[in-house]
Amino acid sequence: MPVRQLPEQLVNRIAAGEVVERPASVVKELVENAIDACASRIDVFTDGGGRRRIGITDDGGGMTRADLALAVDRHATSKLDDEDLLRIRTLGFRGEALPSIGAVAKLGITTRHASEPHAWSLSVEGGEKSEVMPAALGQGTRVEVNELFYATPARLKFLKTDRTEAEAIREVVRRLAMARPDIAFTLAGEERAPVTWAAALPGAAGRLTRLGDILGADFRANAIEVRSEREGVVVEGFAAAPSLTRANALGQYLFVNGRPVRDKLILGAVRAAYSDYLPRDRHPVVALFVTCDPQEVDANVHPAKTEVRFRNAGLVRALIVHALKDGLAREGRRTAANTADGATLQAFRPAFTPPRPGNWDWRSSPSYPVNPMRAFEGTAAPAFAEPGQAAFDVGTPTADVRFEAAPAPDLLDRPLGAARTQIHETYIVSQTRDGLIVVDQHAAHERIVYERLKASLAKNGVQRQILLIPEIVELDEATVEKLLDRAEELASFGLAIESFGPGAVAVRETPSLLGKANAAGLLRDLAEHMAEWDEALPLERRLMHVAATMACHGSVRAGRRLKPEEMNALLREMEDTPNSGQCNHGRPTYVELKLSDIEKLFGRR
Repeated sequence: MPVRQLPEQLVNRIAAGEVVERPASVVKELVENAIDACASRIDVFTDGGGRRRIGITDDGGGMTRADLALAVDRHATSKLDDEDLLRIRTLGFRGEALPSIGAVAKLGITTRHASEPHAWSLSVEGGEKSEVMPAALGQGTRVEVNELFYATPARLKFLKTDRTEAEAIREVVRRLAMARPDIAFTLAGEERAPVTWAAALPGAAGRLTRLGDILGADFRANAIEVRSEREGVVVEGFAAAPSLTRANALGQYLFVNGRPVRDKLILGAVRAAYSDYLPRDRHPVVALFVTCDPQEVDANVHPAKTEVRFRNAGLVRALIVHALKDGLAREGRRTAANTADGATLQAFRPAFTPPRPGNWDWRSSPSYPVNPMRAFEGTAAPAFAEPGQAAFDVGTPTADVRFEAAPAPDLLDRPLGAARTQIHETYIVSQTRDGLIVVDQHAAHERIVYERLKASLAKNGVQRQILLIPEIVELDEATVEKLLDRAEELASFGLAIESFGPGAVAVRETPSLLGKANAAGLLRDLAEHMAEWDEALPLERRLMHVAATMACHGSVRAGRRLKPEEMNALLREMEDTPNSGQCNHGRPTYVELKLSDIEKLFGRR
């Protein structure tokens, strides 16, 4: 078959397949055009999930008659003032959006430039362009797209339901609205009630206002401002405290020079920064904005412009990790879970159902004494008792509850208060001036040991203790091979192992910080973690996994009784330890209940 030149209409439809994937792609391209036109307000309307109608109205600069006639031709754009693709400062630059949309739908454009006496309109149906006609419009541009994909019916079969397509459009507008808080957005449609995001003030406060409007009040309440800058690259934005997480990574919003993108490099950096704070199955909520010289980033990677490539990817990753870790460490006190929310308070219920007054005979109670007159012998009368009236004996505390005497007043003013009791030999209850705090002693000490290991490793390596008699740990051969393959990495953390025949490992040295550790349990846990590691995983992150596992085995265990001075010492160490709001696995180390919330439980407020 001979080679032939494809007709222009067919070329446009092929190109449209790359740019116009679904109705949300149309909305993205048209809203980006409005942003590039310096609009201060953008209104979006859809019907039928965008397949029946899409309307975009803005108050931007508009186009002249000549520009309008040229705008719907392929590769015609006002975004590039020269042919240098390394200095792209706009969201659009390919000149493919309008002709691609016009090739597969019925496109109508009405626009007015400040230099024109009136507006002009033009329509494109299936690639056929009409004449430019006079029209009425106050300012800016109005674009209408009707019967999307009518010219390519096969594409309609691949669209989802109207509700699903409408939600994809909503997500596109949300991302663009987050990128430009200075622009007011309105999103309306037949599928849902209109949503309006008013223009916010410039600066970090305005950005947080817009993010809170879109991501919700929970994000605004838990948002931590982050910023890092080096060599002309700036990373800034807001990250949620580890107490606010999602089951997937869809809550991570990334922007490069104002362009919403999905980049594996940045997502990996976010995951690395939160590795010390979150469980493996939870993901943080962040909105990060990367600003750099246009020459340092390539936006011409994909027709949809959702991917970018950095000239110095390592620098960008390092800045993101540094910004997030610095912000999380700075606001470490906010990472603890606060139980003052309504759901937790509603969980408090009476432990039993009292008998009905009309049916209760106090003499039939199991606590009714055989000799009532001798029931209260030897007891002291309470302050509110009448002369000669006896008081109830509350008895002695149970075996697993430890009470502390009245605390020193200065301890009540400390962030974690003064230890008052230990319950179930697992949780420490402390008192503050305005509430109480419950501490998971194992989780808290685990974080303390972990931070010590990290600090020791960074300063002069982990101090080791040589075992007088090496401990032999029997494991299956596959596990032994995994451990021996990583022996050098384990040695850098003070754990020296060597082969002891088939199916056994000899432990000769352990980190001194762990004290007397359970070598068998430690090695089994390490082997399980290693099975999940990718060879490409950075060495630093693998070592942190080792440190976290070691810290877990070297911490105060649940079920251990603590003396009052030990409980207070643990609280003071938590106050001095970075990131003490979470253990190494992302669980909270303590929860706080304000006195006002306790009063609500008893109807005092």
